[in-house]
Amino acid sequence: MHALTCSLLTCLLMAGPEAEKKPNLVFILADDLGYGEVGAFGQKKIPTPNIDRLARQGMKLTRHGSGAPVCAPSRCVLLTGKHLGHAEIRGNRQASLSFPQFSEGQHPISGQALTLATVLRQGGYTTGGFGKWGLGPVGSSGDPARQGFDRFFGYNCQAVAHSYFPRSLWDNDRQVVINPQPVPGHKRQPEGEVRLEDYQGEIYAPDRILREALGFLDANRSKPFFLYLPFIEPHVAMHPPRAWVERFPAEWDSTPYRGERGYLPHPRPRAAYAAMISHLDDQVGQVLDRLDTLGLASNTLVVFSSDNGPTHPQPATGPSSVGGADPAFFNSTANLRGHKGSVYEGGVRVPTLVRLPGKVPAGSTNLMPGYFADWFPTLCEVAGLKVPGGLDGQSLWRGLTGGPAIEPRKPMVYVFPEYGGQVAVNLGRYKLVRTGLKTKNPGPWELYDLENDPSEASNIATREPVILAKAQAVLAQQNSANPLFPVVVPRD
Repeated sequence: MHALTCSLLTCLLMAGPEAEKKPNLVFILADDLGYGEVGAFGQKKIPTPNIDRLARQGMKLTRHGSGAPVCAPSRCVLLTGKHLGHAEIRGNRQASLSFPQFSEGQHPISGQALTLATVLRQGGYTTGGFGKWGLGPVGSSGDPARQGFDRFFGYNCQAVAHSYFPRSLWDNDRQVVINPQPVPGHKRQPEGEVRLEDYQGEIYAPDRILREALGFLDANRSKPFFLYLPFIEPHVAMHPPRAWVERFPAEWDSTPYRGERGYLPHPRPRAAYAAMISHLDDQVGQVLDRLDTLGLASNTLVVFSSDNGPTHPQPATGPSSVGGADPAFFNSTANLRGHKGSVYEGGVRVPTLVRLPGKVPAGSTNLMPGYFADWFPTLCEVAGLKVPGGLDGQSLWRGLTGGPAIEPRKPMVYVFPEYGGQVAVNLGRYKLVRTGLKTKNPGPWELYDLENDPSEASNIATREPVILAKAQAVLAQQNSANPLFPVVVPRD
């Protein structure tokens, strides 16, 4: 009896810590991936079997918004839980404009900012970021190491990330040379044959970054971790490895892209763009496979999303968009209005998937509205940590686990000073929009019923004055002054 009791006690002691282990957290963030650019959200031309695997094994969020219509502010909203009416970073401002001692990087978040990574690290999580940062140079207050990350490897600066074959990447505060002969992300070739090999380097940065991320999983398999993966694909410039380009039909491309709309030339721009999304999907698959191999999948929450909508047309007419991308060819927005840089749904509604076996219903679809500010409180709840005060987001966890979404839904606010100056307030069903606020001819107030008009084709502002006034009041109340990123919102 004594031996049996000791045996049972030993088993309980051994099982206890494992049973109480906090769930691991993995957040995968694509760069400029449109709502309709993966199979689970309707893409027909580009296979994305691994991202689609997440949809089969987890939940698809069909009304989820990013933090902003461009890179840096979207990341700020995600990591601080504050919407663009309160966020410190509301645009893609270079750090050197305020801090000339820095030659690269974006304007830093302050030392007073509280990030999701900081809270998770204080709660016992090992934290790692691998990909593109964009919230402050190394050595600044926005340095990932000063904002809660035990390890960061990748691009600190978004502008450097225009090249997939950069000279170096950052390993915390150390630069690691990966391409002694780097390939710049911008060049025009008005004449002559455009050759793929002329724009290839030795080490494809996404592969190098993924290697470090998988090593982080291996090293931290026995303790709770937060793995933040802000991958850089499919942001232009387009220069994926040849083998990936050759997976797609030659007949897609009859005309090369010569860099006339920025970034690098490419002989097969449509195939190259598809190749980047396909390569992104493969990287997602490698992360999922490693979680399986390490026996971690059953206790790991995986979130997949994108920082904003797909690359935008510029000019509005022509054979291709910025960097040679062709969102019309791929129906990248799934018929939503707008692209990257726009507060219309095509610029901020993003393909979002969530998986946690046994908690998040497999193969499910959720229509609840949400956006990036919600992930801070959601992941805190998943981790069993107290949610800090002052956040604009609200936890989605009840809805993600099959229960009803929390009501009432907090307003989702976008105060965006770039691309002419734009604002939007999403109330769940109704959405207020105004554009051109920093131009000579600001647009009118626009109101849309997203449940019946997701493409924002019918402005109902004059028909719904009460809802219009409510949304305007929210915007006035939820918009704090930010001298670095000013937008003057008319009250008329």
